[in-house]
Amino acid sequence: MRFVIALMRHETNTFSPIATPLSSFCRGTGVDGPVSGEAAIRACEGTNNAAAAFIDMVRSQGDEFIMPLLANAVPSGIVTAEAFESMAGAIVAAVREGCDAVMLDLHGAMVAQGYPDAEGELLRRIRAVAPGVPIAVALDFHANFSDALVGNATAIAGYCTYPHVDVYETGARAARTLMAALRGEATPVILSRTLPMLTHMLRQTPQDQPMKDIMDRAMAAEREGEVLNASVFGGFPLADIPHVGLTVVIVADAGREHAARQLLDELTAMAWARRADFVFPIEPMAESVARARTLDSGPVVLVDHGDNCGAGGPTDQMSVLAEVMRQGLDDVVAGPFWDPAAVEQMIRAGIGQQITVAVGGRTDMPALRLKGQPLTLTGRVKCITDGNYQVTGPMFTGVRLSLGRVAVLEAGGVLVMVCEKPQEPFDTGVFTHAGIDLARKKYILIKSRQHFRAGFGPIARHIVLVAGPGVCSSDYSLFPFENLRRPIYPLEPDTTFEPAAA
Repeated sequence: MRFVIALMRHETNTFSPIATPLSSFCRGTGVDGPVSGEAAIRACEGTNNAAAAFIDMVRSQGDEFIMPLLANAVPSGIVTAEAFESMAGAIVAAVREGCDAVMLDLHGAMVAQGYPDAEGELLRRIRAVAPGVPIAVALDFHANFSDALVGNATAIAGYCTYPHVDVYETGARAARTLMAALRGEATPVILSRTLPMLTHMLRQTPQDQPMKDIMDRAMAAEREGEVLNASVFGGFPLADIPHVGLTVVIVADAGREHAARQLLDELTAMAWARRADFVFPIEPMAESVARARTLDSGPVVLVDHGDNCGAGGPTDQMSVLAEVMRQGLDDVVAGPFWDPAAVEQMIRAGIGQQITVAVGGRTDMPALRLKGQPLTLTGRVKCITDGNYQVTGPMFTGVRLSLGRVAVLEAGGVLVMVCEKPQEPFDTGVFTHAGIDLARKKYILIKSRQHFRAGFGPIARHIVLVAGPGVCSSDYSLFPFENLRRPIYPLEPDTTFEPAAA
């Protein structure tokens, strides 16, 4: 048999001012943009990616495969039409040449110019050239679902973790259902339901309630053979599109839809009954920093969750660092902040040189009426690196990432890391590649939501969430939503829904 395997991932924050051209899809590729063929296979194999599981399964069967695309971008604003057409075109062209099945490692929350559901449009195009080809799709926990995405897939599986440490396993789950269909052992039927609720990302993780036993029930149902696949998706709420919300997707074998529908009713009823628990209470930024200051032992990980490139923020909002310095916290490492101009200025000055430099604040965020405000720092250039490192932690293990060039400024009791390419710090390599011993620091200030827990959770004595301003804010009242289906909870607290009657 012949398979087409492709990876195309982007989580689109439609309120982000950072455009997403084709060159942004360079995460893990080693070049400025996507790769294909042998380069894509080399970049993928041996990593914690769903596409790596696809490759391993096909190879184990002695079958043939091609990989027309590996394209992965840091979350940001809307994907350009040119980028989407290039990536989708490469995949569709490979399918058009002929194959027995397609295996897709997608995100599920990509918004491209003209296509609010880019993944659904990709599957629609594949179906147009190969109407009968089976399609397995592995999706991020933060996927949003349209009818096109669900209706054109053969099998769907989503990450069961957040931080996402089960990406390879998710690919294996989707692939097993596809292979069963190809062998005639199963006839997959997909059932799904999206609830009218915007969950807060800081309350989504299956590690804790309210999501934990909802996800546990879904995983048990799949593991024990009640259904072929069962996935609960927290959804990506920072997208102004019609099909946002918590979604449950069940893949059943034909003839067993009744049990699958009962499971769908059960899971969605659990989620809807807990809708208030999915709302994150916001603490004022200054109070969070003051609370961190009272903690005796470190490392204390301060997490600025309002400006996180893992959810589309530019990571150059300096308010939390300014507050940390105003309150006099000492022995701090902070970053990485995105500011290529500041990196260039520090590199020109050279290691060991004293310099005054304006850091960050280069990006305005008009959707939230925020103006960029640089933070002027004076200190000594301590370190310069090429910014390249390989992930050793449990999330996307083995993937090679690049921060671009990196400069570290020692400004009093604060080490400030500045980079040319934004990267969410889900792995300690963002700092350790520059020789920074995190275990010896009192405070570690990073921009993240949940993913930091994969790499930084094991070393943290305390974790303090800090609600800095930005396009990743948990205060949904700040966002000028225009295209959401309405009413939707919690924007309309009196929203009603009967899961069993949906």
